[in-house]
Amino acid sequence: MLRILHQIFRTGVVTEPLPEPVEAGLVEVGGRLEEAIRRRFHRSLVIREVDAGSCNACELEIIAMNNPIYNCERYGIQFTASPRFADLLLVTGPVSVNMEIALKRTYDATPTPKLVVAVGDCGCNGGIFGESYASLGAVANVIPVDAHIPGCPPSPFKLLNGILQLIDGQQPR
Repeated sequence: MLRILHQIFRTGVVTEPLPEPVEAGLVEVGGRLEEAIRRRFHRSLVIREVDAGSCNACELEIIAMNNPIYNCERYGIQFTASPRFADLLLVTGPVSVNMEIALKRTYDATPTPKLVVAVGDCGCNGGIFGESYASLGAVANVIPVDAHIPGCPPSPFKLLNGILQLIDGQQPR
């Protein structure tokens, strides 16, 4: 055990920092986001992420939003596995026919007031998949959507900024 601890201390921090402009923007947006979450929710913002049929690129960026570099928990954002505890649904991908009922049930299980964000080009307008025999297209075709965060995939910074704009009452770009 001591050998492992000694190796950890010898190695030090091995992650690379964000580029300076991104780090400065993240600190500024994160501070505003933390203030907006406390003002509107009086606690933390709890998110339930739903993959409605995506290629998983957006999920990778959502996971990156929660990694030690972006660390969305320092701003008061937490993820949950149950929609019953969620304040916000983060829906990715075009809604596949097989996920329609599950998405509606998740939406219904989320307590009001609830926010819904369509993430990525596929969630916003169906993306390259569009509407077909296997896809219903955009998330808004199945459940009401409060905001769209476009991009293929949107970066963790764009995700945090989009959530901030939604909470502040502005439509994310």
